[in-house]
Amino acid sequence: MKAYKIIVLAKQVPDTRNVGKDAMKADGTVNRAVLPAIFNPEDLNALEQALRIKDQFPGTTVKILTMGPGRAAEIIREGLFRGADGGVLLTDRAFAGSDTLATSYALGQALKKMGKIDLIIAGRQAIDGDTAQVGPQVAEKLGWLQVTYVEEVKELKNDTAVLKRRLDRGVETVKCKLPLVMTVNSTAPECRVRNAKLLMKYKRAKTVTELQKENEDYTTLYNDRPDLNIPEWTVNEIESDASQLGLNGSPTKVKSIENVVLQAKDSKVISGVDAEIENMMIDLIKSHTIG
Repeated sequence: MKAYKIIVLAKQVPDTRNVGKDAMKADGTVNRAVLPAIFNPEDLNALEQALRIKDQFPGTTVKILTMGPGRAAEIIREGLFRGADGGVLLTDRAFAGSDTLATSYALGQALKKMGKIDLIIAGRQAIDGDTAQVGPQVAEKLGWLQVTYVEEVKELKNDTAVLKRRLDRGVETVKCKLPLVMTVNSTAPECRVRNAKLLMKYKRAKTVTELQKENEDYTTLYNDRPDLNIPEWTVNEIESDASQLGLNGSPTKVKSIENVVLQAKDSKVISGVDAEIENMMIDLIKSHTIG
């Protein structure tokens, strides 16, 4: 039985459920310092798909690749607590302000450095941008096949995958060859919870920068437990062109930012009687709200 090398693309995102007036900077970028950071929800769905493949095929490895500031190492630890085998953090000031094009370029360069990969799995989109572009753009950068809106990996045999896609108007089953980039919907199974044994095993997994800030002897720790090392890669490690990174490499520009306040409108309360519900449906159809 074949073992697979899987990379999960994940992102630490601001919790958009707690957006306030200071959520955006003057240059149009998200002010991440004032918002709680969480594991992007659909990336957790993607991680679950990867872990299910690992459960099914002994010897399969699952690693997380993320790009962001130093605190983004937290989602790699979250992956380890759930069953991932490791991860890499891309972190460098040169990455700041990257749009999807610059982000996919950096991720593509890092993926090339990671050697032979069978599957790259990502969430459909991140809640801080809602573009759904990074996964497909990474596939284009690598010249790989891509399948989007995946809900389930129905079969994986040697170098062929059968995938179920959940679309707006129905379900589609596709068969394709590996290597492959696939993006996963929120309708896919939720990610498993933390495993207590893995939490105890990896709770001290940190980057060199984190250990230095804590004044820990990271060289001794890594000699004894190399699995606790979360590698940090900068622009130099991924051999990238700096002009294609960050704001300089991002053609997307924010023209303006506008705060929108939703005003409450007239409401109508009904008791639930069939006649009242029927009348309400007639009114909604006449106003073209539905139908």
